[in-house]
Amino acid sequence: MKKQRFEEINERIKAQFAALKLKRPARLNLAWSNWGFGMEALPATAKRLAKAKLEFIELHGNHYGPDLGYRAAETRTILGDHGLKVAGICGMFSAQNDLSSNRAQVRQAAVDYLKREIPFAAEVGASYLLVVPGAVGRPEAYDDMEFARSVETLRLVADLFVQHGVRAAIEPIRAAEVSFCHTIADAKRYLAAVNHPGVRHINGDVYHMQVGEAHIGAALLAAGRQLTNLHMADSNRCALGDGSMDLDTIIRALYILGYNAPGKFVTCEPLGPGGDPYPAMYGKPDPARLDKLVLSSIRYFREREEAVLA
Repeated sequence: MKKQRFEEINERIKAQFAALKLKRPARLNLAWSNWGFGMEALPATAKRLAKAKLEFIELHGNHYGPDLGYRAAETRTILGDHGLKVAGICGMFSAQNDLSSNRAQVRQAAVDYLKREIPFAAEVGASYLLVVPGAVGRPEAYDDMEFARSVETLRLVADLFVQHGVRAAIEPIRAAEVSFCHTIADAKRYLAAVNHPGVRHINGDVYHMQVGEAHIGAALLAAGRQLTNLHMADSNRCALGDGSMDLDTIIRALYILGYNAPGKFVTCEPLGPGGDPYPAMYGKPDPARLDKLVLSSIRYFREREEAVLA
């Protein structure tokens, strides 16, 4: 029987992976993005992730005002007590701090937010800060100038990424949640338009990619060295292993990229199905459910990684 087109691409990726002839390679760096845990205190989160034998955490970028958000020294202490390091910061961009907004005061709020978040990222040792070019939860375009406004606004703070040694990682998001920048190719166009040494990287997300990309593995290979973080959830945006996501091909593509290296992360972010996920950041945590979510996801990912490498 003739293979389906996606199967043909899978086979090409499998052949590329086999040609690497890897022997005892370093494993992929796994992290967990904690903003989906809602209002849970950081010590409780750190304890859970340490129990799952994780080494890295992606912190909620929660500095929405001068008096809000994690404090660097306290954060370092809490995470250090549990053997955790910061992979990066999940920047949060809503209609209130939209880089592409047609309201000047909203773009200023985005600038002010980044001026708080970038130095914090450096203080806690984060290698990247996720940036969304347009507001999450706003799938309708303002007008045909939002791309240009977003580029112009991000350039205002681009020097700070270089100054603090933090990578700006642009995240493409599905069209149901944002009005533009939906694919890896879109992210590359955005990076080219910003054209700044501090803004050169991409944050992929396999949940969004299954909607926006023709083939997730091929899109990851197209992202190449610009990929610095990959958000991971199963096809239903639930725990890994609870859907139909082709993890094996994704893992092979990452090893082909040499992604099992310092400063490169696979970050679990299973937020559950639905539309705008941002309300989850203010939700009441269910510790038992979150314990199961973390342990089952990490166990399944490592099982598939070992199976691929075998």
